Amino acid sequence: MDICVATGQPIEANDAQVKAGVIPGGRCAVVRAVNGASNNLELEGLYLYRDWRPASGEEARDFPIYNKRWLSFFPDMPVHEVVAELFLPLK
Repeated sequence: MDICVATGQPIEANDAQVKAGVIPGGRCAVVRAVNGASNNLELEGLYLYRDWRPASGEEARDFPIYNKRWLSFFPDMPVHEVVAELFLPLK
């Protein structure tokens, strides 16, 4: 699993295995994890890949699913109100 963060600063070579990368633009399917589900996004990811994508007729791009946006955070919100979105890049 990779973890990413946006920065306007250059990424220098380092021993911490931090590297620069780009999330490509384009169409994505989005699923919203609500009611505390955001602490384990596996079910939402499986839904996009195994259920929604085949039923939709869409094809996934050659890029992994990613969590781009947290709409609310713990401890600012109670755990059951934390909301996150998963993005599945589409062709």
